[in-house]
This record gives sequence, C-alpha cells and structure tokens, in this order.
Amino acid sequence: MLPSLYSGISGLKANQRKLDVVGNNIANSSTTAFKSQRARFEDMISQSVSQASQATNTTGGVNGKQVGLGVQLAGIDTTTSTGSMQPTSRNLDFAIDGTGYFVVGTGVVPGDSTSTTENVIGIDPTTHTTTNYGVTPQFTRDGSFTRDTQGNLLTSDGLRVYGYSNANVTITYSTDVKTAHTVDITNPNAQNGADMDPGNNAALVPLVIPDSITINGSTPTKIQSFSIGKDGVITAVLANGASAALGQLAMTSFNNEAGLEKDGKNLYSSSANSGEPIVRSIAGAATDEDNSGGYGDALQGVLEMSNVDLAEQFTDMIIASRAFQANGKIISTGDEILQDLVNLKR
Repeated sequence: MLPSLYSGISGLKANQRKLDVVGNNIANSSTTAFKSQRARFEDMISQSVSQASQATNTTGGVNGKQVGLGVQLAGIDTTTSTGSMQPTSRNLDFAIDGTGYFVVGTGVVPGDSTSTTENVIGIDPTTHTTTNYGVTPQFTRDGSFTRDTQGNLLTSDGLRVYGYSNANVTITYSTDVKTAHTVDITNPNAQNGADMDPGNNAALVPLVIPDSITINGSTPTKIQSFSIGKDGVITAVLANGASAALGQLAMTSFNNEAGLEKDGKNLYSSSANSGEPIVRSIAGAATDEDNSGGYGDALQGVLEMSNVDLAEQFTDMIIASRAFQANGKIISTGDEILQDLVNLKR
C-alpha cells in the first residue's frame, strides 16, 4: 500500500480534532469566563530510505533520505488571558480582574465558622497551600453567584462559595435546609478588612450573606445592602447604619494555569501538572505572609466574558477545513494510482 494513504488518514484525523477545538471555542464565545483552546500538530516518525554519510578525501558528505509518515496531535493548549469585563449592575455578580480563581465546593457544612479542621478547607498561613478536611474544592472564574433561603453564597449550579470568615464574626450553620444560618458579630463598626485575624482563621468556610445579623446575640438587625472591596472583603450595611465585614472571597492561583482540568460547568480541578492551589492571604495578614500582590482585584456588578477571538477562530476553521480537503485529495489520488497499478494486468 502507498504510505501517502496513511499520511492522508493521519491528516484527516488531526484536522478533524482541530475543527473539534475550533467548534468548541465558537460555541462558547458567549460563555462566562471561558478560556479558548488551540490544537497544535507535530510530524510523526519518518522512515529512513538511506542513511547520511560523512565527507571523505574524494567526496563530500551526503544527507540522509527520510520520508515522513504523517501528522499527529502535539497538544491542546488553553489560553488563560483575561476576557473583557462586562458590567451587569447585579450585586451578586463578581469578576477577577487579573490572576485568580474563586474557590467552590460541596460537602457537609461545619458547625460554625470557627472550625479549622472539620468540613472546611484548611490553609497553611506560611505556604498558603490547602488541606482538605471533608471538602473537595473546585475552582472557577465565573462569578455569577446566587443566594438560597439559608443565606449561602452559591454558584448557579448550587456549589458553595468558600472564603475566610472575619475573626469577630461567628456563622452558625444550620443542618436544616429550611432554616437560615445565623450570623453574630461583635462591635460591627470596628470590623473591616484590616481587622480580619489570619491567625485564628486558617481555613476556608462556606460564605454566608444573611438577611439579618445579630450584634452580641441581640435582636437581629436587617442588612440593607452589601458590597465587596478589591481584596474580596464582603461588607454589609445594617439598617441601624452600622457596617460589618462578613468575610472575604477566597482566591487561588496555580503555577501552571493551563494545566488545570476542565470539569464542565465553568469549573476546574487541579491536576498533576497544574501545581497545588495557592490561596490568597487573608486581608490584614502580616507582611511576611501577605501574597495578595500576585492576585487580581475583585469587582462587583461585573462578569468576565469569554476570551474567544471569533476572527481568529473563523480563520482557523477555514485553514483546518482546507487542510482536511487536501488530505482527502491525497487519499483519492493514492486510490487512482492503485487503480492504475491494478489495470496494468490488462
């Protein structure tokens, strides 16, 4: 059989895969925080027809003769650049302008927000790496969050959003899904991002934005509004005019973002080649423990759009389509040659 037939088949397979990648990019051109991908090719092993020879006293050197045996997929790379920011004016929409991923997950809630080893995501304050205590974290840049009747901050698929709790705020989590979690705070006007004590909060807990909070166990006070700062600290304004920092949205980074595994639903998981998640330090952390300079700003009322460049994708689609057709021609031409060989018997 002609080797060109198999080269053509490999070209069809490779360009079909490229069309698959391009098609997925175009389909997700409006997906929140979607990261586009590209397919790269490499040549396959080559068959040596003759070996190279070195120069002698009477003749020069001769190059080897090799015939390539086709193409194969070298890799599918993810472009991790930040997409454009789209204002939404919705107070539960968040975006990260720069490096970082929100931390989400499922699992049984802890008894309260002071827990550091039970149903939480433990944090080493020195290395900022995570230890899982009953929670399997996932990561996302899609900040279109919602709330439920318990006050949980959730993704659109119901995963809890994790972050730091203020050291002077106690969230008591209800195990009855019909009962709201309760939040108690001490001296709310004194609480802000700088007051969050990292020494007592070396864990990420499910974040809660309740309808009301209690101050030192008193009668619940209604929350009028809430906002987040660039550091992710969630600040609530109470009906009595006081304000309180309820917690801080956690952000993580990875040594190799492109190595994250895509889980669908705009979620990612760490892989063997992405590196361990590095969590942004809590607001007010000591200087030698503060790594917040390596993370982007949290923005409220904004969503990150897909980073797909449609002009580039349509160009790649044309190239892949023409390459697919050309490889088909290789196969049909090889077939004609084989037909001529068969006809020689006549």
